[in-house]
Amino acid sequence: MMNLMNKCMLCPRKCGTDRNVTKGLCGAGNNAIVARASLHNWEEPCISYKNGAGTVFFSGCNLHCCFCQNNKISNELFGKEITDRQLADIFLRLQEIGADNIDLVTPTHFVQNIIKALDMIKHRLVVPVVYNCGGYELNETIAILDGYIDIYLPDLKYYSSEISAKYSKAPNYFDVASEAVLAMKKQVGKLRYNDEGGLIKGTIIRHMVLPSHRHDSIRIIEWISENTSPDEVLVSIMNQYTPFDFIPDEFKELKRRVTKMEYHSVTDRAAELGIKGFTQEKSSASEEYVPDFDLSGI
Repeated sequence: MMNLMNKCMLCPRKCGTDRNVTKGLCGAGNNAIVARASLHNWEEPCISYKNGAGTVFFSGCNLHCCFCQNNKISNELFGKEITDRQLADIFLRLQEIGADNIDLVTPTHFVQNIIKALDMIKHRLVVPVVYNCGGYELNETIAILDGYIDIYLPDLKYYSSEISAKYSKAPNYFDVASEAVLAMKKQVGKLRYNDEGGLIKGTIIRHMVLPSHRHDSIRIIEWISENTSPDEVLVSIMNQYTPFDFIPDEFKELKRRVTKMEYHSVTDRAAELGIKGFTQEKSSASEEYVPDFDLSGI
């Protein structure tokens, strides 16, 4: 495999950094950085249906959203640098303790490391591999992952370029992410389940409703309805937005929780359109649901 980090173009930022020498805009160099690897029971029911998803939380991010609940690892870069061999061993260890899958969380900037690790042990891996990302992906990178990923779990965060520029400095977010979602579902095909109801192939699109932006959320739901079918994708409409203290004061609209009216206006529209998937209780909007990034399992 060619070295994709000599002039890194793995994500839509296309920073061109030589990550063998210095860090890219994602905050990472050429070795994977992991903050936690453990069973996780709070993913969607079909991917944490038995013992829990085998989550591997990578540090750094290509979006750096100002409200990120995983701020400690995405923006502050907390984590431990590991080799590709160590990453492969983590995958196997998660499988050995009963993980329903290998759940790669924020993996985009470490695609090369992940592929090398999977190449070492894929003959021993019998559980699905989940690509759990922010949706800000290049089709070229999705193509590289063909044959390695069984389940895509992308966010579709924003419809408005003004909002995505404001909160993630990515004015082209929807144009890029919507194309990536279509490439993902085309690559893995229709939803497939095992005998226990666990998803083994397919795409789940996540969208978290933000305070003051329900109309933007509804536009995303309508786009999903127009461009996908219920046998191709599930949709997870998230109610877990939490107004953390680190959110800049300039974003006053993000300093509160989502109201019942805001959230239900989105889920009601999804129901009207026949969208299938998952919703969340209001109790999910709590700091208690943020993983403890303590280097467990590394």
